[in-house]
Amino acid sequence: MTSVMWFRRDLRLEDNMALKHAFEEADRLYMVFHVNPEQFLEEGSTNQASFFSSVQTLREEIEEKGGKLHILKGDLKACFEKLYDELADWTDVYINRDEKGYGLERDKMIAAFFKEKNIKAHGYFDHHMHASGEIKTNSGTPYQKFTPYFRKWKELQKPEPVEVSFDADKVMQRPVFTEDRDSFEAFLSQQKELKELKQGTQAAHDSLDNFIDEYLKDYKEARDFPLKDATSHMSHHLRSGEISVRTVYHKVMQAPQSEGRETYIQELAWRDFYNMVFAGNPDQKDTEIDENFRKVQWDNNEDNFKKWTEGQTGYPIVDAAMRQLNQTGWMHNRLRMITASFLIKDLLIDWKWGERYFQEKLVDYDVSSNVGGWQWAASTGTDGVPYFRVFNPNTQSEKYDKDGDFIRQYVPELKNITSKKIHDPSKLSDEEQETFGVHLGEDYPRPIVDHKQSRELAIQAYEDSKKKVQGSKS
Repeated sequence: MTSVMWFRRDLRLEDNMALKHAFEEADRLYMVFHVNPEQFLEEGSTNQASFFSSVQTLREEIEEKGGKLHILKGDLKACFEKLYDELADWTDVYINRDEKGYGLERDKMIAAFFKEKNIKAHGYFDHHMHASGEIKTNSGTPYQKFTPYFRKWKELQKPEPVEVSFDADKVMQRPVFTEDRDSFEAFLSQQKELKELKQGTQAAHDSLDNFIDEYLKDYKEARDFPLKDATSHMSHHLRSGEISVRTVYHKVMQAPQSEGRETYIQELAWRDFYNMVFAGNPDQKDTEIDENFRKVQWDNNEDNFKKWTEGQTGYPIVDAAMRQLNQTGWMHNRLRMITASFLIKDLLIDWKWGERYFQEKLVDYDVSSNVGGWQWAASTGTDGVPYFRVFNPNTQSEKYDKDGDFIRQYVPELKNITSKKIHDPSKLSDEEQETFGVHLGEDYPRPIVDHKQSRELAIQAYEDSKKKVQGSKS
């Protein structure tokens, strides 16, 4: 009898729940990855290029062990119909389940196919520490605030990593669809090349080990400073499943007790929290969770949005962050908050525009965490920042890039400005502009908005929305 191991967001050969059971229970195992044209574009984004670099790395790792990963490309049901015709004794399929979004809808749809063909589907929970419905309040409802959620999260026993015994003799080598393989190679060739991005399980372990040895102890304070780059860089490995969150958690917990370790564990809990929130609010990518702020009158100035995406706002820390994103596909977490707040509350542009831009550009894009972060910044989500709290980009810059060295790295036209002046070049006199070799409006833009005025307009827009919603209920 033949079983199929269907990889999705679990692109690793270790600590993989579905793969463990597949090898233990299957007589013969056919390993597949499916490329759905409805989900992936032929010429995709940085986000997509990162993900398929992970797929390619997994394929190479399987081949090194004497196995083979088969690529199916096209309509999902049509691909599986063809596969069923080729694998006459296909009886079982092994998957790690999705709890939300596209993955959940896909699984619901294909479940009918498996039932029709008498294929037994073995689904496992693998992508988070705790499932979305696992942690509830004492009254049985989902938590609305992170802090009490985290208290209960900490109390629960954490699943241990599982052993996977890779048996190459069980893995079927015979290709089924030659045209799919050729089409996939052409598809890969069209993706952006990410030379600096290290992919694969070994790279994930190396990065995690380095983080634990060098940065974990001081993580609580150091994580806020972009120039220190003292974060774990686990996000893009976790989103594609190159390493499991179980492995990350237990490796970190083996390190000596420190405030940094506690803070990092809390970040893993935030990942579970946002997964729970998304599962309970499946339309939150397009709709504010807090209905009070669904009627905000956004300005949505397209020219200002373009300047934000290009790092040409006249606010150096915002511009440096956006240029980092555009150049590397990654942005430091503190900067994600600063740039999001600026787009939403300084430019009064709909947070959904920013969320979708990040979706395109981030190598670590995860829908739950990204949408959760944007709704947090927009004050529209569960446990979001209060609507009247508006980050001052210059103050944030002075606090987290005091000497301006991160700014100089990504906004080189400002490199000669002194540390005290670099955070707000708009205040430079004509003489200072000559001295520093930067002319506002020519070499570097003047601020596209006034922060103080924008803050007042944003607060008023939020209060107006709240009044409209409440008024419609009365």
